[in-house]
Amino acid sequence: MYKLIKKHNRARLGEFTTKHGTINTPVFMNVATQAAIKGALSATDLNEIKCNVTLANTYHLHIRPGDELIRVLGGLHKFMAWTGPILTDSGGYQIFSLSGLRKITEEGVTFQSHVDGRRIFMSPEDCIRIQTNLGADIAMAFDECVEIPAPRSYVEESSERTYRWLVRCRDEIQRQKQAAPMLFGINQGATYRDIRISHMKRIAELELSGYAIGGLAVGETADEMYDIIDTVEEYMPDDRPRYLMGVGTPANIMEAVSRGIDFFDCVMPARNGRHGRLYTWKGSININNETFKDDVHPIDIECDCTVCKTYSRAYIRHLFKSGEMLGMRLAVLHNLYFYNTLMERIRSSILTDEFDALKAQIRSVY
Repeated sequence: MYKLIKKHNRARLGEFTTKHGTINTPVFMNVATQAAIKGALSATDLNEIKCNVTLANTYHLHIRPGDELIRVLGGLHKFMAWTGPILTDSGGYQIFSLSGLRKITEEGVTFQSHVDGRRIFMSPEDCIRIQTNLGADIAMAFDECVEIPAPRSYVEESSERTYRWLVRCRDEIQRQKQAAPMLFGINQGATYRDIRISHMKRIAELELSGYAIGGLAVGETADEMYDIIDTVEEYMPDDRPRYLMGVGTPANIMEAVSRGIDFFDCVMPARNGRHGRLYTWKGSININNETFKDDVHPIDIECDCTVCKTYSRAYIRHLFKSGEMLGMRLAVLHNLYFYNTLMERIRSSILTDEFDALKAQIRSVY
């Protein structure tokens, strides 16, 4: 259930209640694709970095270790020792990213496993059953993420099929009854405005628990992405959360929040951290640079994460240069703390009508 608390222009402050707790929005979902944050972070770390909700991937967990095994072991929450809300992606993005290993039909998608090459079929109904086995709080509908640019004829065909798949996902959710997660539908249509609008109007009529804008950050420019958000947002239900999938940078997040988006996810902060790119309130730094060799300061003097309260830039650089895993872990901890703190500041700024000033500050350094 979503509660809209306050708006600042189009920016929204809200709460979304799930079986495993309340998500404060706008929110950044920390990405645990295979039930773990890449960078050696545990569920205890997620609490430390102020994580509101984590995201796991249906396709990857179905492949390994298997959703039936996770169900038998008590579901994802028990499996990864995380007590907060979990959203599971549907596997729709893998239709895009594994395009050389899959075949799409009306019934569903046949994948060739990237792990061992075996053939796997997934229908919309299978997708929901897998996410129910995983014990997700929020399940994403099965969809096709279309490459940009794509021919209009194919985008129309794909969007129609994605709608039919969504109806089948909804029907399977209803069959699962009390065990089922809440269902979010996904808007598709590449960069064709009229297709996006038509698709959004149709899926809004299904009265789902939330709605996502999918198929962006896959080849279009930032301005094209913002234009699609502006185009679609008008037709998204005001009393349901809005999720921009796979985005993004601090600047992307500020722009999307100002356009009415509530949920975000992206592998970028963890991936950048693993390579030594660290976020600060004055811009990002590359800790591998020689200038930090004897720097006794924390990563960010404005940050109160455990990493910044304990270690110097010189030490973290030494860890990276020595190939020590601890360096990667500390960097990812810091970056995700930064992102979660950014979302805290966004929520606070909407409450106090200071969002525009915060947006200008973040844009000036990112």
